[in-house]
This record gives sequence, structure tokens and C-alpha cells, in this order.
Amino acid sequence: MNSMRFFVVFFLFLSLGLTTTHNVCAELTKGRDYAVLASPQPTDSGKNIEVLEFFWYGCPHCYKLHPHIKAWKKKMPKDVTFRYIPAIFRNSWIPGAKTFYALEVLGERNKLHDKIYDAIHINKIDLTKEELLFDWIEKQGIDRKKFVDIYNSFSVENRSSQSSQMSKKYGLRGVPSLVVDGKYLASGRMGGTPQDTIRTLDELIKIARKERAKK
Repeated sequence: MNSMRFFVVFFLFLSLGLTTTHNVCAELTKGRDYAVLASPQPTDSGKNIEVLEFFWYGCPHCYKLHPHIKAWKKKMPKDVTFRYIPAIFRNSWIPGAKTFYALEVLGERNKLHDKIYDAIHINKIDLTKEELLFDWIEKQGIDRKKFVDIYNSFSVENRSSQSSQMSKKYGLRGVPSLVVDGKYLASGRMGGTPQDTIRTLDELIKIARKERAKK
């Protein structure tokens, strides 16, 4: 009987310990789970909380996070506005940004966004090389000349340049980076697993929501 009581008490304390640990893990720690931008940036989302994902198609961490972001977007709060921003940290990232914006102009971004990731990470196609990129685009049923013209247009060049400037303004050091309401930064690498990153994102949205309510 005493042995039975011991095990009951033991499992009770174990259960309480797990609950306490879970609650501690749920609390975000600045510097570990997220960062506050040194220079907060204005948002373009109006009354909504803005979430920006800075990414690069060639980034394996971005590729792993992407399906979790897609799933999250389907159930994200109604007071949140989400945007993808192709980051540019070096010249080899420019084709990815230009591809993103060219497809956006053509209305084909949603259709090919996932396929670009797969082409790079599964099929090992180097889409930073423009001839390979244009060949691949043509195979997707898009008019090659039309795509190339838009890809090399002033509009796409300008938007790519803005992406490069944004990466610097937000003080980003890598991707994937999620910026919440122009102030809070959650990195895919800081957050551990993709699931951890999504949980951090949700908590930062709650923080931003509370701050907006005080204004």
C-alpha cells in the first residue's frame, strides 16, 4: 500500500513539473526567442498587424519553414496582414527576388511559389543562373519572352532594389526572418524548429495586439 502511495505521489509531482515546464517554455524570452528591432519601421497594413517573411528560395531553413507558414496563413487572425519579401544579401539572391516579382506581375506567383522551392531543393536546379531559370519558367507553361521582358523591366528592378534596402533597414542578418508590426523579429534559426517559430510568431502577434490597444 505504501508503495502504491509512493507511485501516486511521484506521478503527481511529475505531472505538475511537466505543466510548469510547459508554461515556462510558452513565455517568450527577448534575445533568445525574438529580438526588438533597433530601428522600428513603419507598416503598410493600416489597422491590421503586419507580418513580413523575409526569405530566399535557396535557403534550406526557409524551405523547411515554408509549409508551416502556408498552414498558418490559412488560419491566421483576421486582424493580421501577411506579405512575403524576397531578401537580398548578396548578388546571387537577386534572380530569386526578380523571379518573385516578375511572377507577381504575371499573376503566377501563387501557382509557382512552391514549385520554385521544390525545383531548387528537390530537383537541384540552379535557378540563380538565368538561362536555367528561363528554361524552367518556359517548362511551367509561361511565355518565355514575356517573362524575360518583365524580369528585366524597370518595375521589377526597382522592387528588387527596395527588397534589398528593406533587408538593411530592418537590420536583418539572415533568413528566414519574420518581422511583426515593424518592431519584433523572429528568426527561423532563433526559434529552433519550424513549429517553435510559428509559436513565437503567434505570441509576438499577441504582444503587438496589446500594444496597439493601448494607443
